[in-house]
Amino acid sequence: MRILLIEDEPKTLAFIRKGLEENGYDVDTAADGLEGLRLAMAGTYQIIISDIVLPGMSGIQLCRQIREMHNETPLLMLTALGGVGHVVTGLDSGADDYLVKPFEFQELLARIRTLTKRGITSAQLSPVLTLGDLELNPQTRVVKRGGREIQLTAREYALLEFLLRNKERVLSRQEIVKHVWGLDFDTGTNMVEVYVNYLRRKIDRDFKEKLIHTQFGLGYVMKQPA
Repeated sequence: MRILLIEDEPKTLAFIRKGLEENGYDVDTAADGLEGLRLAMAGTYQIIISDIVLPGMSGIQLCRQIREMHNETPLLMLTALGGVGHVVTGLDSGADDYLVKPFEFQELLARIRTLTKRGITSAQLSPVLTLGDLELNPQTRVVKRGGREIQLTAREYALLEFLLRNKERVLSRQEIVKHVWGLDFDTGTNMVEVYVNYLRRKIDRDFKEKLIHTQFGLGYVMKQPA
C-alpha cells in the first residue's frame, strides 16, 4: 500500500515515515504543499496524509485542489490547530478525517486502516440500500436521491452506509465512532456531529422529506417521517 506523506517539519516527517515503513507501507514524501500536490496528481496512492500548515500551499488549499481535480483518494489531515473552527475548515475542504498533534502512532495506524478499508467482499454481496427515494449501491459506491447522484467523501459514504444498514434503529455516538472510524474510544471531539451535518447538507437539505434524525440524548436514526 502506497501512502503520500506531506509534512514540512523534518523530524516529524522522519518519525512518521519510519513508523509507517515498519508497518509495511510504501511511503512517498513531500516537504511543501506544491510538491505534495504534484505527487498526489502524478501517482496512485491509497491514502494521502498532509499537515495543514505547509510552505508553498497550505493543506487546506492542497485538499481543495485535489478534490477539484476529482481525485477521491482518502485524505487525512494532521494539525496542531485543534480548535473546532480549524477542524471544520479542514473537513469542509474535502478531507476525510483529521488527527490533532501530538497523537499516539497507534491511533494514526487505526485511522489509516479505517480510511483504506473498502470491504469489497461484503459490498459485492450486498444489495442496493434504499430509504424512500435515497439509494446507495455498495458495489459502485454511487449514492442517488430522487434520481440525482450525490458526491460524498469516503468518510461521508461510510457514515451513510452504516446509517442505512441500520435504518429505523437509533445509533449512539459511540457505535458510530466504532463502526465508521474504527475506534474503540471517545476521541473527545465533535467529529460525529460534524459529519452528520455534512450528510444532512447533501442528503436532506434540498428535499422536503428529511431522512436523518437526531434523538436527543441517544444518537441518530435514519428513517422516513411517520
